[in-house]
Amino acid sequence: MMKKMLFSAVAVIGFTSVASAQDQVRLGTNWLAQGGHAGFYQAVADGTYAEYGLDVEIVMGGPQVNNRPMLAAGRLDFLMAGNLLLSFDNVRNDIPTTVVAAFFQRDPQALMAHAGSYEDFADLANAPTILISRDGQFSFWQWLVDEHGFRDESLRPYGFNIAQFLGDSAIVQQAYATAEPLYAADEGATVDTYVLADHGWSTYSSTIETRRDLVENNPDLVQRFIDASIIGWYNFLYGDRTAAYEMIMRDNPDQSIEKLDREIEQLMALDIIDSGNALEHGIGAMSLERVAAFHELAVNAGIIDEGAVDLDLVATDAFVNNGVGMDLYQR
Repeated sequence: MMKKMLFSAVAVIGFTSVASAQDQVRLGTNWLAQGGHAGFYQAVADGTYAEYGLDVEIVMGGPQVNNRPMLAAGRLDFLMAGNLLLSFDNVRNDIPTTVVAAFFQRDPQALMAHAGSYEDFADLANAPTILISRDGQFSFWQWLVDEHGFRDESLRPYGFNIAQFLGDSAIVQQAYATAEPLYAADEGATVDTYVLADHGWSTYSSTIETRRDLVENNPDLVQRFIDASIIGWYNFLYGDRTAAYEMIMRDNPDQSIEKLDREIEQLMALDIIDSGNALEHGIGAMSLERVAAFHELAVNAGIIDEGAVDLDLVATDAFVNNGVGMDLYQR
């Protein structure tokens, strides 16, 4: 992975390089505006990005929007990605991007079952029908089969609609722990949610990717963006969320204060953000050893081929692990 020493000058630059004219930055998200994006919205709304010399535009993803190619094409400067498999895939396909921060220490990817239908996580492998999306079938499903004894015979496609699940108490389906379980509750269903991270699925999630040329040629801008984003998340989690909520609801009118509160409560209860490496090194923290360990998991499960990914190009910890913003939490 890119060596931290290459960017040691970044720590010295600090605010001295913040220009009087703000740098224009475009951040692409991975879906419609929601609570999982709130720290970035907070940094816009409360002026944190502006204090760091940045004029940040948040470009929403969504069902009809694919922000991923826009990063490599130069139409975005930073991208909120999913888990590390996407970054491995970029490197495998010679797409010149790299991960510079990990804002979710645990992936909220989960399996959801009707309450009491199965004894425990291991018992889910006995479900007659398990609904998994196409992307999931080529990622965590292979790991579930290899590591936990799930069977392809039970696999059925998931189309991101929980109606089939609601109609059959024996069905198990994939879920994002901050989404589908809440949707099911709204329909009167009581569910058991099994977060894959609790069972060995060790990837980071909601990573931030940027182009390698930006890391090499403008590390000061990358550092300012990451530092300001970290502070935005601390301010959001432990401060006044009103302005961020207003921005999110303006971008996505389907959101409400109640929905956002419930999502954030789930994120906090599941130790998604301020946990793991972040407890010692600050939100956004990332261990390159853990990146390598998840790569080994993916190889062992047959998700990617051994030798197909140059790990040196996947991620750099040059911009994180510095304890930025931890004083805000302590105060």
